[in-house]
Amino acid sequence: MNAPVDVSFFARAAKPLTSYRPYWAKRFGTAPFLPMSRAEMEQLGWDSCDVVLVTGDAYIDHPSFGMAVIGRTLEAQGFRVGIIAQPDWQSAEPFKALGKPNLFWGITAGNMDSMINRYTADRKIRSDDAYTPGDVAGKRPDRAAIVYSQRCREAYKDVPIVLGGIEGSLRRIAHYDYWSDKVRRSIVVDSKCDLLLYGNAERALVEVAHRIAAREPVENITDVRGTAFVRRTTPEGWFEIDSSSVDLPGRVDEHINPYQTTSEQAAGQGGSCSKEDAAVSVAAGAGAESAADQKDAKTAGTTHALTFVPNPAVQGKHKGPPRERSVIRLPSYEQVKSDPVLYAHANRVMHLETNPGNARAMVQAHGEGATARDVWLNPPPIPLTTAEMDHIFDLPYARNPHPRYADERGRHDGATKIPAWEMIRFSINIMRGCFGGCTFCSITEHEGRIIQSRSEDSVIREIEDIRDKVQGFTGTISDLGGPTANMYRLGCRTPEIEAACRKPSCVYPGICQNLTTNHDPLIQIYRRGRALKGIKKILIGSGLRYDLAIQSPEYVKELVQHHVGGYLKIAPEHTESGPLTKMMKPGIGNYDKFKTLFEKYTAEAGKKQFLIPYFIAAHPGTSDEDMMNLAIWLKKNGFRADQVQAFYPSPMASATAMYHTGKNPLRKVTRDSEEVPIVRGEKRRRLHKAFLRYHDPNNWPLLREALKAMGRADLIGNGKHHLIPTFQPLTDGGYQSARRTNSTPGAARAAAATSGPARGGATPGMPQKGRLLTQHIGLPPRVTGAAKPGARKPRP
Repeated sequence: MNAPVDVSFFARAAKPLTSYRPYWAKRFGTAPFLPMSRAEMEQLGWDSCDVVLVTGDAYIDHPSFGMAVIGRTLEAQGFRVGIIAQPDWQSAEPFKALGKPNLFWGITAGNMDSMINRYTADRKIRSDDAYTPGDVAGKRPDRAAIVYSQRCREAYKDVPIVLGGIEGSLRRIAHYDYWSDKVRRSIVVDSKCDLLLYGNAERALVEVAHRIAAREPVENITDVRGTAFVRRTTPEGWFEIDSSSVDLPGRVDEHINPYQTTSEQAAGQGGSCSKEDAAVSVAAGAGAESAADQKDAKTAGTTHALTFVPNPAVQGKHKGPPRERSVIRLPSYEQVKSDPVLYAHANRVMHLETNPGNARAMVQAHGEGATARDVWLNPPPIPLTTAEMDHIFDLPYARNPHPRYADERGRHDGATKIPAWEMIRFSINIMRGCFGGCTFCSITEHEGRIIQSRSEDSVIREIEDIRDKVQGFTGTISDLGGPTANMYRLGCRTPEIEAACRKPSCVYPGICQNLTTNHDPLIQIYRRGRALKGIKKILIGSGLRYDLAIQSPEYVKELVQHHVGGYLKIAPEHTESGPLTKMMKPGIGNYDKFKTLFEKYTAEAGKKQFLIPYFIAAHPGTSDEDMMNLAIWLKKNGFRADQVQAFYPSPMASATAMYHTGKNPLRKVTRDSEEVPIVRGEKRRRLHKAFLRYHDPNNWPLLREALKAMGRADLIGNGKHHLIPTFQPLTDGGYQSARRTNSTPGAARAAAATSGPARGGATPGMPQKGRLLTQHIGLPPRVTGAAKPGARKPRP
């Protein structure tokens, strides 16, 4: 048998998805779309659904949308699956639209956390929803997973509820809730679901579905990896490891008195260390020799070197229990709610138990006394193999929104357009997972650190399907990526290393020596894809991990010369070591190396292309000086940021634990462990965002005040080396975001928008004459058609 080529071909100790015997309803065949009404069920010849999925998103039958993947996966196992999308949650009646499920409810809030979908990082309500037809907001409730679970229980109380999706994954234990500014209970407790499936749940879901179909009570299904549920007590045969406190010492060995002789030490332990001592003891007891004779016997004896051997009485005594039968008891909900240090400790322990190869079960108590119950978390699911990934992505997706959302022309690109579908309409997901471990990101907590890649043939088949079947395709694939653009088929060199590793990141503080960084398989896909007939261009829209890319200059050359559509997104996130160490991101030097390669290969190709770096404001560990230095770097390099990212504390992320507790969970947490500076309050968050938009006159008064307070008034002036000018132009206080619906219009702009054309024939929304606008970061001014690009009138 050949040795594994890379992580994609490691054997997995799990039952393959395609090895289950199909459920009897397989005879009904494949549905063009999963039914959303009784009429559609009747057309398929169904009298009922085996599983009813409830989601907060519009139903789009595409492999980029979780409900479509779950629905088609269950359908391939032979189950009849219906979907209730964005139901009215004011009563239980809309949840009865498809009748009573035969097996269970499958519930998710959608592709996004419902709170992040509804609120901005400043807790302001968004005016749009990219997962709803027409981009209309308000089609799902706050904390949708909990609300949907309650309505489903109200509709048919005896039907098991299986909860999943990213909202459930990120709330599987007690967690800090940014929107209410408090610690909330596990969603398993609040939703009263029977089972929570966290992470990418295909493997767990297929097993659970077949076991429920075999009439196994859902309360007995407690051994499936990647699941969480409520238990009253720890069952027999499990070894409980108490990790519910900090600062408690471990085993303490007695200090040895340096002035004691070896014999005295042995005597103190009730023994003897030499034959001479034993002989002396016997002789003294018999009274046959004098003390002087005993002394002579000692000095006359032969001297021997001491040999230390393991004590069989304690050997193996401190060996831990078997990991597969061990459960770690985390601090209880009541403890983490009242003690930030214990919250940080629990967060650290949970992140250390995320590798499927060595993770142990965890348990967290909720409640006290008669109401006490434990939330039990089984270890994470076993990653999918390449063959299983191909199976999931080769299922018969329609690749379109459900016909219910079509406009009067029967199309989905008009008034009922769904922005999220429009964005991924011509894109392809080639892998899952991310081993970057960025502390502000939730991808690792949801999808895991092990990369799960599709085969090259499967990716090529999907490109051909888009070319041949998707309406409106013009020859350009908008993305060929995943959570990260360039982690395809990267991972540990051996299965043994992968199974043993407990590092939170494979690329921080540097790239692990056991990580493969060969980009050749990705280069091969790019070349094979763009060589297909009818494919004009393949763009890379996913974020690029540039510290990995510079390990393969050939990949950078291939990317820059063939797969960049003018702009390439990368995310240095910051320039200063303070916030970067708390983000677990590489230093800005890696960005400079990548920028050098980017510009070199761009020039060789004779193109004009730009890098779009993204930065985060107000991240834990960031000081005002850090943001000032970032602003200076931005101006020095000619960047003007129109898109500003402010840190958003999502549930369960390590950076969120820093934000809530002020502690650093990347290191051992104690009462005296490292403190992390936190940016709190609206004014400081506005200041940090203002540094990113140093060029916006609306921010200059705030920046002047801050720079003077920081003792950096030397940055205020009208020269090129100054950050902001001394003069203040008349401004309307408005802010134009790349997402127009999230912009803040100023009074003058709002008036102009309602009063018709401005003076001079200018059209509202168009750039004013003489005003420079940028689209993202570091881009040239927009061409308005008023003059040739770069043209300048001579001075009189």
